[in-house]
Amino acid sequence: MRRRLLISTLVVALVSVILLGIPLGIVGTKLIRGEAQTRMNREVTQLVSAIDASRNTSGPLTAGVLRQLAPSDRYVVVREESGTTLSFGLPVSGRAETAAGVDAHDDRVSVYASQDATNNDVATVWIGIGAFAIIALAAAAELARQQAKRLGGPLEDLAVGAEALGAGDTRPRHHRYGVAELDKVADVLDRSAERIGRLLAAERELAADASHQLRTPLTALSIRLEEIVERTTEPAVREEAVAALVQAERLGAVVASLLVEHRRTSRGSSAVLVDVDEVLKQQCVEWAPAFRRVGRAINCPGSTGLQVSTTPGVLAQVVAMLVDNALQHGAGTVRLITRHAGDHAVVEVHDEGQGVPDALVPHIFERSFSGARSTGLGLALARDLVAADGGRLELAQARPPIFAIFLPPGQPA
Repeated sequence: MRRRLLISTLVVALVSVILLGIPLGIVGTKLIRGEAQTRMNREVTQLVSAIDASRNTSGPLTAGVLRQLAPSDRYVVVREESGTTLSFGLPVSGRAETAAGVDAHDDRVSVYASQDATNNDVATVWIGIGAFAIIALAAAAELARQQAKRLGGPLEDLAVGAEALGAGDTRPRHHRYGVAELDKVADVLDRSAERIGRLLAAERELAADASHQLRTPLTALSIRLEEIVERTTEPAVREEAVAALVQAERLGAVVASLLVEHRRTSRGSSAVLVDVDEVLKQQCVEWAPAFRRVGRAINCPGSTGLQVSTTPGVLAQVVAMLVDNALQHGAGTVRLITRHAGDHAVVEVHDEGQGVPDALVPHIFERSFSGARSTGLGLALARDLVAADGGRLELAQARPPIFAIFLPPGQPA
């Protein structure tokens, strides 16, 4: 921005100097040459008068008389009517200024002078105009530099403030720059920061309140499920109770994570190495009873030894959402497959259902959009959780459906 402002100001100054300096130089040149010609005409008139006066008092014009009457720095030629030519001074080499007149005896009197003096005066005018142009351009450059400094610095500071706001720093900066337009933008950013700060605070308070409200009933539910597991003698009931207890414990972990979410965002990433095989094995065990009840199956083809960098619990939560989606809307066997894809580790969830209609494919991860009368939040939430850990969730294939989770492998950031 500073460079563009400097260049534009210099271009405007240069055009102004050209439009003013060249006509001024031309006018000055014409005035100097016109003044020189007027001076020559005046000298000729004075010489003709002197020659006429000399003839009236001293008789015919001679070379000695002409020497006395003519200017010493001019070349003078008198061509008498009889054909005689008298001259005084040195002939002018190169271009010369000339003026001529006729005396009372019809003799032609011509005066010649070198143009060097006039040319020097013209050169002085053009040099002066050039010096003025240089000074004007230098002043314009300095002015442009000052303006660029005055505007560029605040704009860069505003960019820093906007970036900080985008990164979650909602503290108003209260920076003002003495430029009405920039101060207006800074004021808008400060107000936006305050509004965003209030909204984030309200969301955190809501999450904390909801978490506190859920903790007690979840604890009570876990206790009741543990009692059922200890007292029941029916294998099917015990299996269902154990599965429900695991889900309740996972929900409790999610509630606990909501309570510390603001700490996580202030500290940065909390990713750790997670064993993918262990997570998928756990999901297969937990979801197997639900699939058996509807005559379906879920399986993990085998161990691949993959480890990914992710926030604790996120991979399990996302896989659980995708498996639940396959249970509710899919068909046949659900398979959890792992593989490498470039710089990412991939976890795929397959099922044998009819898949996603073409009309729904572009909107499958949009919030509040569902083709099966559900809330439409599950896939959108899963995508956001994966993205928060530097990965991505994609619909790799629409029919039969394949959802792919891409996560970064290696050490956590």
